[in-house]
Amino acid sequence: MTDRNRLDEEPSPYLQQHADNPVNWQPWDDEALAAARERDLPIFLSVGYSACHWCHVMAEESFEDPDAAEKINENFVPIKVDREERPDLDRVYQTVCQLVTGGGGWPLSAWLTPDGKPFYIGTYFPPESHAQRNVPGFQQLCQQIADSWSDPEQRAEMENRAEQWTAAARDRLEPADSGGAGGSSGADLEGATQDAPGTDLLDEAATAAVRGADRTNGGFGAGSPKFPHPGRVALLLRVAAFGDDGEPLSVARNALDAMASGGLYDHLAGGFHRYCVDEDWTVPHFEKMAYDNAELPKSYLEGYRATGEERYAEVARESLEFVERELSHPEGGFFSTLDARSETPAARLDEDEAPEREEGAFYVWTPDEVRDVLEEPAATLFCRRYGITSAGNFEGDTTVLNETVPVAELAGATFDEATAPDDKEAVRELLDAARTELFEAREERPRPLRDEKVLAGWNGLLISAFARAGTTLDDGERFAERAVDALGFVRATLWDEDDQRLSRRFKDGHVAVSGYLEDYAFLARGAFETYQATGEVEPLSFALSLAEVIVDGFYDEADGTLYFTATDAEELVARPQELTDQSTPSSVGAAVSLLLDLDHFTTRELGSVARETLATHRERIEASPVEHGSLAVAADAAARGNLELTIAADELSDSWRKTLASRYLPGAVIARRPPTEAGLQDWLDELGLEEAPPVWAGREARDGEPTVYACRSFTCSPPQHDLTAALDWVDENL
Repeated sequence: MTDRNRLDEEPSPYLQQHADNPVNWQPWDDEALAAARERDLPIFLSVGYSACHWCHVMAEESFEDPDAAEKINENFVPIKVDREERPDLDRVYQTVCQLVTGGGGWPLSAWLTPDGKPFYIGTYFPPESHAQRNVPGFQQLCQQIADSWSDPEQRAEMENRAEQWTAAARDRLEPADSGGAGGSSGADLEGATQDAPGTDLLDEAATAAVRGADRTNGGFGAGSPKFPHPGRVALLLRVAAFGDDGEPLSVARNALDAMASGGLYDHLAGGFHRYCVDEDWTVPHFEKMAYDNAELPKSYLEGYRATGEERYAEVARESLEFVERELSHPEGGFFSTLDARSETPAARLDEDEAPEREEGAFYVWTPDEVRDVLEEPAATLFCRRYGITSAGNFEGDTTVLNETVPVAELAGATFDEATAPDDKEAVRELLDAARTELFEAREERPRPLRDEKVLAGWNGLLISAFARAGTTLDDGERFAERAVDALGFVRATLWDEDDQRLSRRFKDGHVAVSGYLEDYAFLARGAFETYQATGEVEPLSFALSLAEVIVDGFYDEADGTLYFTATDAEELVARPQELTDQSTPSSVGAAVSLLLDLDHFTTRELGSVARETLATHRERIEASPVEHGSLAVAADAAARGNLELTIAADELSDSWRKTLASRYLPGAVIARRPPTEAGLQDWLDELGLEEAPPVWAGREARDGEPTVYACRSFTCSPPQHDLTAALDWVDENL
């Protein structure tokens, strides 16, 4: 049953990468789990993803080694999991890893009892022991575990440890009873609002984010590695908009500036790499993830609205253009990742030298490579602007592009090789042309591999970003149209209209894996943002359908919380929740915010479920609000009430679009509707509503002209034909 590698049957690009390993890898399925029980062998679980650098390293060092494979095959049932397809498994065993070791990440390496309970866990293991790092060698570790499992006394200790670790994971993942409406009491939903956190929680989160900011290098946290935290940027921008303290805005701008000027950002093609290995944003891990290139552009769009800084709009635009160009499925959806590695370009190889797959090879430059493409003074100016030197800042004297010299300092400068134009704008135009030429030259290099899974949740994040760009950028219409196309593709391929259920993954015509909370919440948010950008009812209807499943399929009334897996999902050793923000927003936080917003558009009590969930987790959120940033923002919205702009009009005029794009309105709900009651009735029929929800009721267009109603917490402006006047009324009165 497990005498061969079965990954050649799996569509996942990550699993396919390991289909030729001598390890008899199995997918996580009933057959593999049954084999572990029948053979009474531990499971060796390896979790990773296709663009993961250290996953590739461990595979080359150990999983492609025949001796290591023999040890694994003889003593374990080896199971390989794509964490992007099965985030539920990843959440459970990452929780154990964090509890036991204090850290986590990929590759995740776990040894489990035949019933799936972990008794040894870690991440990357080198082939040989590292005494200084106190890390055992992989083959040595496998032999030790196999020997211990064969010894009855030691096996009993391992099984006891597995029970303890599993219990600890369940304690961490289960809801905390805040002593209020949430928890196991099962109290009715009416009391939830009394126990939900208040608006002061957001200020506390902002204070913690400011305290943890790196004032020297920008971003958050001291030392390396340096991860982007778009959720913290959004949180700080929201606090700055509602208060008069300038520090949150300053920290947010520092982070945005540092990420856009450093090596995290691809200065030729747009888009962001995963994270930086140093503290000053110079050298990244080069994989490009769909979710980073959704959440970061949204932060830059919000930053643009909050500050008017054109550079932020430019970064958002270039990043979404990268996604459209390099991560687009031809029929409308978005792919998942670009690998960190690619083959060495021919220009860097000696005669008869074979290319190898190297991290960053596609992205880095030498001065000679630049001069092979550009003439003077463009070549010298480009090298000075982006820090390209003969010494380099990366491997093999190559350079990751960083903005190291301001354009103003280059104007009129004289170098040995050339003299720059005196005019700053002339220098900028020259550099822009150089970027285009170098981008085209780079396109001729061997490209990083692309993981062509279409994931519902990650597509939802990108759809949100494109829709947000549609309401923010001066050329936003094309981005809104792209959001519509992607939403249509995902709905057609992954949504079962009859069963009202969402699948997670589409790949080469194959649909698999039941959707998780993040899939429903992120995709519903994308649909809702698309409704706000286009004024069409169909995306709103889809968002409401997804929200209905969130409440019916993921909410546990007895526990007062939203779980990551549905009630009818595969039962794991623990049922995961996702309360803290990680590389993607907390799925619970995203769902709560979504339910609060959609509560305006339905007679279903979506908001009560959101407030009950906030009440359940109040103590956890208050104990560490910045780690629960999405939930802190949701709690603020629940307590403060988001701004509602009901717009009764067939279309938004150009002036109204520009007004909305120029104002930073954090959390605002743009509730578009037809101008007439007859038109609204058609919408209500589409939505299956017998009467208009309050956000639309009685708010038709007046005097035959587009009309806006601005409201917050049941206080509304008079009907206005002037959007600016309505927003000014909000500033003065709410």
